[in-house]
Amino acid sequence: MEKAQQIFGIRAIIEAIQSGTEIDKVFVQKDSQGDLMRELFKVLKQHNINYSQVPVEKLNRLGNRNHQGAVATISPITFANLDNLIVSLLEAEKKPLFIILDGVSDARNFGAIIRTAECTGVNGIIIAKQGSAPVNGDTVKTSAGAVFNVPICKVDHVKDAVFHLQASGIKTVAATEKTNHTLYDINFKEPIAIIMGSEDKGVNPSVLKIVDEKAKLPMFGTISSLNVSVACGAFLYEAVRQRISELNI
Repeated sequence: MEKAQQIFGIRAIIEAIQSGTEIDKVFVQKDSQGDLMRELFKVLKQHNINYSQVPVEKLNRLGNRNHQGAVATISPITFANLDNLIVSLLEAEKKPLFIILDGVSDARNFGAIIRTAECTGVNGIIIAKQGSAPVNGDTVKTSAGAVFNVPICKVDHVKDAVFHLQASGIKTVAATEKTNHTLYDINFKEPIAIIMGSEDKGVNPSVLKIVDEKAKLPMFGTISSLNVSVACGAFLYEAVRQRISELNI
């Protein structure tokens, strides 16, 4: 993680948030108390900023022992507004291709997905504000800089994003083994959002209930699942295969 992307100290973090700095995540020392810490929690809640309560050893490893019990990571990107992105794509008469990441928490997996997304013409990546991988130095490095080229949208809840996309005429497809359909049964030529689940639990059951379609990857080995970034790449390149005649390349 790059030190230039960090803020140390409770007061410094509060001031950064209030000045409009794009904070990606805040790490707070477990069992911390005091008026200033309570003020920080109040500001985090007001601005709906993701935070984790961690042992002091975690904070010490982030690079500065004068952290006062709190360290924030600054996002190297400006997050896109989902509403505006959808409207601009539809007005341009494009067939949007979105990725929704439901609980993907590993920064390197996130970066690898962003890199593949950029290479396959994805119009936007949607993540939840809580529980998602941070956009940090590892993400930037693993994405090979693609993080600066693909719009990334943060939403309060993945389910809300699914409903919004559906209302905009964009089909939602969840990658899950809990179906008899494979990705080769899906029509990727229409406006579509592909939902990839977390590394350990997959797509949330509450999300699976509301998606338009479900699809799985055929598996012939003894291992029952692929790394999420690899699985995402397989879905995206099936979309490319189907859309390639319309891409003018």
